[in-house]
Amino acid sequence: MGSSQPSMHQRTWWKDGTVYQVWPASYKDSNGDGIGDIQGIISTLDYLNDLGVDILWVSPMYDSPQKDMGYDISNYEDIYPKYGTLADAEALIKGCHDRGMRIIFDLVINHTSDQHAWFKQSRSSKDNPKRDWYIWRPAKHDKDGNRKPPNNWRAHFGGSAWEWDEGSQEYFLHLFCPEQPDLNWENPVTRDAVYASAVKFWLDKGVDGFRIDTVNMYSKGTTFPDAPIVDPSAELQFGPHLFCNGPRMHEFLRELHEKVLRHYDCMTVGELPHTPDAPSVLRYISAKDPMLNMVFQFDIVDLGQGSDYKFETVPYPLTTLKTTIGRLQTLITGTDAWTTAFLENHDQARSISRFASDSPKNRVRSGKLLAMLLATLTGTLYIYQGQEIGMINVPHHWQADDFKDIEAINYLSLVRARSQNSPTAIATAVDGIRAVGRDNARTPVQWDSSSHAGFSTVEPWMRVHDDYSFINMTDQVADPNSILQFWKRILRMRKDHRDCFIYGDFEMFDPTDEHTLTFSKTWEGERVLVCLNFSAQRRSVFVPEGWGAEREWEVLIGNGDDGDEERGWLKGWEGRIYRVR
Repeated sequence: MGSSQPSMHQRTWWKDGTVYQVWPASYKDSNGDGIGDIQGIISTLDYLNDLGVDILWVSPMYDSPQKDMGYDISNYEDIYPKYGTLADAEALIKGCHDRGMRIIFDLVINHTSDQHAWFKQSRSSKDNPKRDWYIWRPAKHDKDGNRKPPNNWRAHFGGSAWEWDEGSQEYFLHLFCPEQPDLNWENPVTRDAVYASAVKFWLDKGVDGFRIDTVNMYSKGTTFPDAPIVDPSAELQFGPHLFCNGPRMHEFLRELHEKVLRHYDCMTVGELPHTPDAPSVLRYISAKDPMLNMVFQFDIVDLGQGSDYKFETVPYPLTTLKTTIGRLQTLITGTDAWTTAFLENHDQARSISRFASDSPKNRVRSGKLLAMLLATLTGTLYIYQGQEIGMINVPHHWQADDFKDIEAINYLSLVRARSQNSPTAIATAVDGIRAVGRDNARTPVQWDSSSHAGFSTVEPWMRVHDDYSFINMTDQVADPNSILQFWKRILRMRKDHRDCFIYGDFEMFDPTDEHTLTFSKTWEGERVLVCLNFSAQRRSVFVPEGWGAEREWEVLIGNGDDGDEERGWLKGWEGRIYRVR
């Protein structure tokens, strides 16, 4: 047994499976307190099984002060009380296994909460045995004697990446919130404690693996130089190359695999930001040097985001999306590595709004179009809660007070301060948050058209999307033409054609066309052509050379009206998958 990582064309459950991500707070409330919980997840396992889900990924449920929605963990071995109990988590694991499903948890081990017992001891004094379990540095001082942080790093959510601790008179590093101090991975005692408490504890309870948060940030070196000046108007600078993919990163992951992961039949998928070049990515996922099974790259979901502040959005053409998909799909060609296919998660805006059209006229067809794209891509497929019913971004009339995410709130504070509360600047910032903000993914799941979308019997912790009366799971279960029913069909088709859809060779055609996306998947004697119209106008189907009238074209699935397909043409936002013989 053990995760020895088979080569690319060897079948294994974590390659064949469809993964469904649940973000607990917004998924399903079982006890009427307005917050999703574990029993709510358990109540939907039959629904997920019927959808075609093989692997359930649950975002952090651990005990936490919830400064960053559970990514600030105060106890790896217990559950946040509002989500449930340890017994509930064990019941969830069993419920998945009883249905032939697997379950993976989020693994957040770059940092803990400042309320974790380890950090409380670490900050208690410079002489505490756990002092160097975290990253502490003395202050610097300017020419006037004013105290300054050890360097000019800007944290992901704004402000300095260093927080002053008055009690022990030093700064500690936090790449995210001040309440999320970074663990010191240079300390082997710290690493062993992390492996035991955060990893082995849950594997021994039957968890089938982990989505590993910020998997390339553990090694930051020991010198902490200043980041280059990108924004001359700001004192703090964002320098991810200084804390991602550090000098001991691969050593640490090899050790985690050797000491723990290889002893279990488990899967790992790492969150790999700020790693744009293919050789660096492949180092993490090569089967001959086991570290991770696969990683999430953010090239697609980062499209349109600003380079320094992501909410400063920029337009991009379809050709850029096509080039990006092609690059990611061919990354593993001829290698022993594996990859992922996704468009949504808890940190991303809704895919219909970002990559297609969420207008009432086009939303359903767009949701099906993106389902065809995802289901035919090589790699393990990931779906995010609500994606299967076509949930979309928050409405344009939502304002700043409707946002809950700390990243959005901090950005708005920055804009207000820098613009002296300019209404124009604030409106532009809110537009950016509505476009790519994390709150888009965190509105409660819309289960039915009753009050609060069937998510809860009381006012939820976050506002329900206004469209729940006509975008909800119950209505779509009863509608054979719904996005939900389309997802069920195409997930079955992905399994029926797994050689070609999951493992097949990818080739992009007509890369300069600004309106249509056409690619083939080939496995030995089977060939399929995926033709997708990413515009509102009627477009012709691109026919690759040698694929023309002399061959037999069979429509496997499409999102047009039944019997209304026009061979050789695609209506607005229409797509088809052909098997070509």
